[in-house]
Amino acid sequence: MNEVDERRRRWALALGTDAEGADGGPALTDSDRRMSDALTALYGYGDEAPKKGRGGLGGSAPRVAKWLGDIREFFPAPVVQVIQKDAFERKGLRQMLLEPEFLATVEADVNLIADLMALRGVMPEKTKETARIVIAKVVAQLMERLERRTADAIRGALDRSRRTNRPRFADIDWPRTIRANLRHYQAEHRTVVPERLIGFQRQQRRIVDLDEVILCVDQSGSMATSVVYASIFAAVMASLPVVATKLVCFDTSIVDLTAELADPVEVLFGVQLGGGTDINRAIAYCADRIERPAKAHLILISDLFEGGDAVALVDRLARLSLIGVNVIVLLALTDTGRPAYNPTLSATVAALGIPVFACTPDQFPDLMATALRRGDISGWAAEQDIKLIRSEA
Repeated sequence: MNEVDERRRRWALALGTDAEGADGGPALTDSDRRMSDALTALYGYGDEAPKKGRGGLGGSAPRVAKWLGDIREFFPAPVVQVIQKDAFERKGLRQMLLEPEFLATVEADVNLIADLMALRGVMPEKTKETARIVIAKVVAQLMERLERRTADAIRGALDRSRRTNRPRFADIDWPRTIRANLRHYQAEHRTVVPERLIGFQRQQRRIVDLDEVILCVDQSGSMATSVVYASIFAAVMASLPVVATKLVCFDTSIVDLTAELADPVEVLFGVQLGGGTDINRAIAYCADRIERPAKAHLILISDLFEGGDAVALVDRLARLSLIGVNVIVLLALTDTGRPAYNPTLSATVAALGIPVFACTPDQFPDLMATALRRGDISGWAAEQDIKLIRSEA
């Protein structure tokens, strides 16, 4: 097919036309027609009503399942996820997620997990089992993507100011070791045989000296994706012996999921999205569970649309910061890193000297490593090209 014909074909698909050979162009193939039908079923023909026999997903789970199969055939997974999201919003298909046969055909991603969490309370038992399988699949994918990097960043608590001649292999300072053993160079083997190893000495940290990390997560509906990622990170950090991790989710009530962190799927099933927001109450709960302020890191993940006492919230955050708690506010923990948030309260909190910004899941491990070192969070954010919320003049 020449370039002109290909351009006409693409226009025909974009406009939803089934004209054969219009303007002298080639007729759409059967595959093209199926692709066009799949898109027309969701997006229609613009201002025209759908043609008979084409368009409309209807209310039938088998019909929607077939449609999902078609779009998966024609488009890559990221595009499928966008189309699914549009279908749920434009066609009101969320109720279809209550049918296990339909749920098993959906392309699973973080946004779908958020939908399933929101519907958990009205799911029949047979659907919950399918939902658990779908959630477990996405959690496994996220753990594979995020676990190693998070563990490496946080576990890298090496005291580089102290040296040892008996380092573990991973802690050997190779440049210094090679320089110290140059006299042992073996010309015939073209290598250095070190007699003395020089390396970094790991910090010996007793349980009572562990840093405390409390993830305090807003589970109102607008924060759904952030809840999923925060739960995954909490589960990863809870598996590391170098930090003591707690996970607290809240709306107007509070759910402490710390005891469930060994099973991130169970954590997500313990979250109940929706409802109002009482951030002040949640911060009070977390403050009561901080044992050593100088060793504590409180990560509040919220868009700061406070439904409770905003004045008391600001006062409570100020006092926590004053006694040595490392307080950080994340307005979102999402792949886009672009939050919708309360600008007034965000600026007020930023005026306390508390970093307020949004970040992506890929940035979060480095953020936590910087926080655990008590590093300059604002400087780190600037290096990452992250926009910090500024206090109002």
